[in-house]
Amino acid sequence: MNAFLGVFFHALGGFASGSFYLPFRKVKGWSWESAWIVGGFASWIIVPLVMGALTVSGMFPSITSASPTVLFWTYFFGVLWGIGGLTFGLTMRYLGISLGMAVALGFCSAFGTLIPPIWEGRFDELLNTRSGNFAILGVAVCLIGIAVCGWAGILKERELDEAAQKAAVAEFNLRKGLFIATISGILSACFAFALSAGKPIAEKAVELGTDPLYQNNAIYPVLLLGGFTTNFIWCMILNFRNKSFGDYTNAKSPLLNNYLWAILAGTTWYFQFFFYGMGDNYLPPSMRFSGWTMHMAFIITFSTLWGLLLHEWKGSSKRTFRVVYLGLFLIVLSTVLIGMGSQL
Repeated sequence: MNAFLGVFFHALGGFASGSFYLPFRKVKGWSWESAWIVGGFASWIIVPLVMGALTVSGMFPSITSASPTVLFWTYFFGVLWGIGGLTFGLTMRYLGISLGMAVALGFCSAFGTLIPPIWEGRFDELLNTRSGNFAILGVAVCLIGIAVCGWAGILKERELDEAAQKAAVAEFNLRKGLFIATISGILSACFAFALSAGKPIAEKAVELGTDPLYQNNAIYPVLLLGGFTTNFIWCMILNFRNKSFGDYTNAKSPLLNNYLWAILAGTTWYFQFFFYGMGDNYLPPSMRFSGWTMHMAFIITFSTLWGLLLHEWKGSSKRTFRVVYLGLFLIVLSTVLIGMGSQL
């Protein structure tokens, strides 16, 4: 039962991540970088501190008690993950929600799932146990499903003329988008490494009375500070280059609405990892590496569904739609296989 609760919470996290970019579409009269950093300030600084204070006993003592090495690697991997998150936003800009997430998260899923157990010397558990075999099979099926979704995007690009592509995604650019998505997916996997590096912080929080369900919330302020650092520097560079510093006080734009929508986007984004930590807590320890795959799979599922609802695939052939649905089926099947492995 606990494993299925884990799948449920990972699904909630996937829904939050697959939906977070929607409020950004409501921001009017601002450049991309202005909306992104306002949302980022909420998701990487404010909300982690608030939720940490509400759910972690002794959050700051847990952080300050960690060794400089632990803090450095947690922050450093957060910086690398921040580059992935930054380019992730650009991926949505050039590929749209559904295709962008499928390609970027395919790389993220593979690296974030398989490298941590290799790093920790536990890869033999995956090869020599039935539960590990199911998990590997689930990961493989997930990656195939992601590849199928990416193929559907390529079919869409071939079928639609440039005007139709721009109507669905204003700045659609397949080559640029695929290049950025590759960088994003690889570096975004550093989030999983940062959680591993910050494990002593979580352990101290549990020792101080934190419910293990929320232990990752003690790590997030350090990890997400690294992500904020990267994104803040780049967005300030873009503000300077594009002369868009005036966005933050431009009375000609719907200023209050823009702040509210951007903050809502950032808050929604944060809750993917709030539920991610809860989901992992319900998985058996030997199977928690598979939580990353489930997280990625649910994000792709919900983001693809949003893409369909928002007509990003409008004008595509029935063949392309069948390929999309096949990709979604394989991704859902992968979560079932991983869940079965967790029960063995």
